[in-house]
Amino acid sequence: MNQHQPVRPIRLVVNADDFGTSEEVNEAVIRAFREGVLKSCSLIVTGLAFDHAVRLAKGNRGLAVGIHLVTIMGRPVLPGSQIPNLVDEEGNFLDNPRSAGLKYYFSKQARLELRRELAAQFEKFKSTGLELSHIDSHLHMHVHPVIFDEAVKLGEHYGVRRMRVPEDELGAALRFDRDQFCKKALFALLFTLLARRMKKKLKQRKFVFPRRVYGNLQTGRMSEEYFLHALENLRAETNEIYFHPAVYDTSQLLSDEQRQCLVEFQALTSKRVSQRLRDSQIKLTNYFEIELDR
Repeated sequence: MNQHQPVRPIRLVVNADDFGTSEEVNEAVIRAFREGVLKSCSLIVTGLAFDHAVRLAKGNRGLAVGIHLVTIMGRPVLPGSQIPNLVDEEGNFLDNPRSAGLKYYFSKQARLELRRELAAQFEKFKSTGLELSHIDSHLHMHVHPVIFDEAVKLGEHYGVRRMRVPEDELGAALRFDRDQFCKKALFALLFTLLARRMKKKLKQRKFVFPRRVYGNLQTGRMSEEYFLHALENLRAETNEIYFHPAVYDTSQLLSDEQRQCLVEFQALTSKRVSQRLRDSQIKLTNYFEIELDR
């Protein structure tokens, strides 16, 4: 290696999932972009506050917006009559990832309906006029082989060759918090195996993706302290860390989930995090700026 070759900075995508879910989430995303370190978000096109999110995104052009595919625990774009094998009596996706995953894999009719629904979600994103940054999904369901293969095809069709591969770093997660050791180890093994297939195909199809994605093994417990810990442990050249922020009136009685979303918003706007990034060689970026890993 040339001793005079400049060292490339570590690149980090800071992403917010669930954009479009509610106005509280949308406000948190925009404030974290304007006041904090957020550079990217993922839009749920079937979210109750979808139109509100699109208006905000168009008013904040520096914010990269990807698609957050929904195939469980949410609403579809298509009416239930067109995808009866995917939805319940109220027209919502199944709530159980395992049951849904098995159905998507073994049922030919469910797979056909799933392909139509995923295409409808991409088409609805296209209708916004926003440039599509990247592809990811609710609860990382795009690691499912059927959903992944279809997402790759749709990405190529819609001109977006950028995708999240949610492979977290077990060692870093355990150094921060050894609670739920067995669950974290099992999740890490499962996602590593799935990520291996994903990365192979994505490289063949000339997609780009961060080498490490932080948050999967700490989901539901992301915080300023974890964010700082992750920044100290970044080793790959390209990385992503994702959050689920929302803002609420703290004078109101909040649920545990709402309090956690507020904690994650506070992490994204933390002065300690901002200072740590300024003092480091870490460059904040988005999926548009990630290069193909040769």
